[in-house]
Amino acid sequence: MLHWPATFSVAFFVAFSAVFSIPAFADRHQPSPRRVLGWGALLLGLSFLAGCDPQRIRELEEGLSSESQVRERFGEPERIWPEADGGHTLEYNRQPAGNTNYMITIGPDGKMSALRQVLAPHHFERVQPGLQAEQVRRMLGKPARQVPYALKQQSEWYWSWLDGTRRMEFTVVFDANDQVLRSYSAEKLHEGP
Repeated sequence: MLHWPATFSVAFFVAFSAVFSIPAFADRHQPSPRRVLGWGALLLGLSFLAGCDPQRIRELEEGLSSESQVRERFGEPERIWPEADGGHTLEYNRQPAGNTNYMITIGPDGKMSALRQVLAPHHFERVQPGLQAEQVRRMLGKPARQVPYALKQQSEWYWSWLDGTRRMEFTVVFDANDQVLRSYSAEKLHEGP
């Protein structure tokens, strides 16, 4: 199996070259075969990425897999969080395009001790008023987007997730001191025309 960074890079380059070339924009009403091929390659690349996480997870085993095996399958983490016992947790972000974020804990012995997909209701319930933004980031991983509201002296962080087949968005509202005011989930509405 090809590793995702190389596969994604090639698919993205092919799609970008085909979709965003100057001739492709010459006639917006009649897409060129090159543009159609480019969009197809882009969608294929993204669907390949979405299908790889379950395969990677199946290849790892708690208590047996080493950190190097985790990194070999998942790549470099978005962030590394220290643990009190001397271990650490690797954050693998799938936002904004995906609907998951993974936290993979490596124990002091260098073996994987836990692999969690953290964008789920039982994790959202732990986000309570008064928590700091850094604590929320530690629980859920990097959000899909962060929007500041200067006049209200608030900011909102958003994570995309799935509830069965429904596309959802979990939102956390922070005050000017980066403390949680409230959080909620809502169905994500269709974007675009």
